Amino acid sequence: MRASVLLIAAVVAVTSAGLVARTLARVGVHQGYAPEQPIAFSHKLHAGDSKVPCLYCHSSARTSRHAGIPSVNVCMNCHSMLTKQTVDIERLKEAVQRRQPIVWTKVHNLPDFVYFNHSQHVGANVACQSCHGPVETMARVRQEAPLTMGWCLDCHRTRGAELQRSRMAWAHADPNAPLPVTDCGKCHY
Repeated sequence: MRASVLLIAAVVAVTSAGLVARTLARVGVHQGYAPEQPIAFSHKLHAGDSKVPCLYCHSSARTSRHAGIPSVNVCMNCHSMLTKQTVDIERLKEAVQRRQPIVWTKVHNLPDFVYFNHSQHVGANVACQSCHGPVETMARVRQEAPLTMGWCLDCHRTRGAELQRSRMAWAHADPNAPLPVTDCGKCHY
């Protein structure tokens, strides 16, 4: 009888520990997160149907750590010439007239202890869709990828090997040097 109770307790403890570990591994993972925005901006319409390049609206991604949210003035570059009017376009124009920014809800969030630099990825020709998913098909943007450390490292190992091969082709680098893109200090400080 006592052995049965100990066995059941051990199974419950191991199962509980597994569930706790699984839950903790998902802390900060917002995959599938698709918040409602103050204006129903459709990336499908803009980036997909109209083929507006990501870097037109998110131009700071070329030179900055952050991709940035475009100002309403960037929106008005096109919308001031369009005749089609919707409730959301009227909200946009009203924000411009009142000189008020639109307070968007951030979709892709990383923990504070993670350093991510958009310009380094843009400079390495990493497609926006690699991390953000097929945004050009999304009427409402959602976090497609888990953006976990393991997910990022898998990409860095694959892309890092490609980058190292291209470096070796034009530079006299040490072939045994570790790939800098998998160094802990690159993303954590």
